[in-house]
Amino acid sequence: MAITVSKQLTTTRAERGEAIAKLSNQIQRADENLYTVKSQSGNGEYAVAQVDGIWTCECPDYRFRGLKCKHIFSVEFSIALRKVIGQVKIEPIENLSECVYCGSSNLKRDGTRKNKAGTIQKFYCRDCHRYFTFNIGFEKMKHNPQAVTSAMQLYFSGESLRNTMKSLKLLGVEVSHQTVYNWIHKYVQLMGKYLEKIVPNVSDTWRADELYVKIKGDMKYLFALMDDETRFWIAQEVAETKYSHDARKLFQMGVKVAGKKPMTLITDGLPAYHDAYKKEFWAHRIEERTEHVRNITLRGNHNNNKMERLNGEIRDREKTMRGLKKVDTPILKGYQLFHNFMRPHESLDGKTPSEACGIEIKGENKWITLIQNASQQTKVYKETKQTKT
Repeated sequence: MAITVSKQLTTTRAERGEAIAKLSNQIQRADENLYTVKSQSGNGEYAVAQVDGIWTCECPDYRFRGLKCKHIFSVEFSIALRKVIGQVKIEPIENLSECVYCGSSNLKRDGTRKNKAGTIQKFYCRDCHRYFTFNIGFEKMKHNPQAVTSAMQLYFSGESLRNTMKSLKLLGVEVSHQTVYNWIHKYVQLMGKYLEKIVPNVSDTWRADELYVKIKGDMKYLFALMDDETRFWIAQEVAETKYSHDARKLFQMGVKVAGKKPMTLITDGLPAYHDAYKKEFWAHRIEERTEHVRNITLRGNHNNNKMERLNGEIRDREKTMRGLKKVDTPILKGYQLFHNFMRPHESLDGKTPSEACGIEIKGENKWITLIQNASQQTKVYKETKQTKT
């Protein structure tokens, strides 16, 4: 007993707070200004709230001594850890000097190739004796990367396919609206496969909601799962109906994307969510159990306003499209990608949700950066597969 007391006396509150922050399931976030920290004695938990920029705590150490307690330190360390853990930087691929076929640097410039995009430098490899160009992700495309990515930016920013086509024409790019759709289909698939391997550093509080969308003239329901803190759109699925739908797949996709389950799940009163919650997130051990908040209101801490904002974005996009043509359309996946990685949010101080999750895309044109990295990874994967075969 004497040893334990001596150890506690020589350990500062900051050190004890840091130790709490590094333990799993000790801190739960209600919102950016309210956290709950479990008592180390196991007798309940303490609310840590930020008022006018100052953190306060319910524990006796703070209330009676007026000192910054270990619970406040633990929250501050937890916030700092989330900013550091999982930092991923996706850099543009520049200054290429190796053969795309054999990796040799024994190259020489050998003429140019012309297409609608303009003149492209050709290279000759003295080792494998093959010709190639450095145009990663846009090989054999008739139009340059700027035209392709401008079309995607215009479309996901709110323009229709035909308006995007007209805007490109002003830039000297003659394409049909079907070509624009083909670009979207191709590159959404390519980027999606690359990004699904990068785990976002989301918080422990998730929100789920559904809205109806018109697909091929019929009403369907889009179920979406979003992180509360970073606004990262974690998962989505389209269902025929909302009342008899099994939402377990949505939650399973969310766990796969985030690499963990949430500690708090906020939904409306739809029974499908609670049924799926009991099968996926409920646990006998209280410390491992996800809290399901169903009694949401228009105001207060447990409202679903953040999710309704996402629904508004989707609804605005749907009006321009005048409905979707098929259930497995790349448009919804593309808009999820645009929301997470391209669209800055005022509530995140101008950051994208991916940046708030520790995933930063470098370069003036983020579309090109993503496409280049996704294409190079796909090429490496194919080469590795062929070598093993």
